[in-house]
Amino acid sequence: MTPLDDIDRRILTILQKHGRISNAELASRANTSASSCHRRMQRLEAEGVIRAYAAMLDPNKVDRPVTAFVEITLTGQADEVLESFERDVRLAEDVLECHLMAGRADYMLKVVARDNEHFAQIHRRLARLSGVAQMQTSFALRTVFKTTALPV
Repeated sequence: MTPLDDIDRRILTILQKHGRISNAELASRANTSASSCHRRMQRLEAEGVIRAYAAMLDPNKVDRPVTAFVEITLTGQADEVLESFERDVRLAEDVLECHLMAGRADYMLKVVARDNEHFAQIHRRLARLSGVAQMQTSFALRTVFKTTALPV
């Protein structure tokens, strides 16, 4: 992979906040030419620095106002237990994130739901995933801020 220079970093910083910006405007804000900006974008995409483009939705407007963080403890730490759980949890559509953890829980999930009853249904499905021994849930009362922008 080509090391990131200052122009790459400016492009990435701008793109993370303005994903639909035109190449001409991006080049102007990054202080480079449009052709150079386009080549850099192609390289950053080809090298996997830019993995995808997505729209960020308002969870309240798509009927998913409840956010919960679920700590999962598995029955064991064997590779096959971990792999089986990870394979199964990828199929849970209401799970936005799954992180393998160091600490008291094996995994931390970020889950969205319509309401408490919907979360109870999700909870029952999660409890049936491969290797799940214990679950502990914390509900977000309010999102103070949220970003997908990584510092570059």
